[in-house]
Amino acid sequence: MVAPSDSAPDHAPQDGDLLWARSLHYSHSGSPGLIGVSAGVRQGEILAVTGPRGSGKTTLLRCLTGQLVPEQGEVCFDGLPVHTLRTALRERLRRDRFAWLGPEPQLLPELKVWENVALPLLLCGAPGRTARQAACAWLDRLDIGGFARKRPGALNRAECQRVALARALVGEPAVLFADEPTAPLHRAERALLLRTLTTAARSHGITVVVATHDEETAAAADRTLALLDGRPATTATAADGSPRTTEDQAACSLSA
Repeated sequence: MVAPSDSAPDHAPQDGDLLWARSLHYSHSGSPGLIGVSAGVRQGEILAVTGPRGSGKTTLLRCLTGQLVPEQGEVCFDGLPVHTLRTALRERLRRDRFAWLGPEPQLLPELKVWENVALPLLLCGAPGRTARQAACAWLDRLDIGGFARKRPGALNRAECQRVALARALVGEPAVLFADEPTAPLHRAERALLLRTLTTAARSHGITVVVATHDEETAAAADRTLALLDGRPATTATAADGSPRTTEDQAACSLSA
């Protein structure tokens, strides 16, 4: 893997990239969130976006999914220019081809576990029986089929996060975006969730983009994009203008 040069933000997508972004700029109320960030990921790959809190990881994921529209730059998914799509089309893309897993499970307490997992399919109009079968199949694949008829209140936090993972995977998305999915968990629980996520994604050819500041989570990825102060880590600078780097700076471009 080759570290990017100063011209990295202008690179073109590589052959086989399912999802790519070029020279993204985005600000939050005038404060820079992303400054010239480029990336690409191929089908079935796992990309870890790393960096300390406030480095732009979540902002990048939200631009890649179309939740945010970059002020400058391009985002393309499977040849589709996400950054130019109308709001309704971006919402449909997130519903039909993407999935999101955050640090909090956000399960509906009044629904049983299988109903929580089946909910994305039901909202898309799938027949109830079909949705239930798919939900239970994914619960079984993640070794939590015994929770199907329980309600979230009967589960601990780690178990709820595995249910949330099943809900994210039930529609077999093209890309799963995971924003600090292991952050609230203890080490053993993090390892179990990470192993479950990566095994399921690889077995079904699902691309994963995971934002994390956890070294063990990043180590499970195929490639790494390191951010610092909203920039690729090798191009970030300190207040005095001197270069700022991270230990992972040599792996901070996926498409280079």
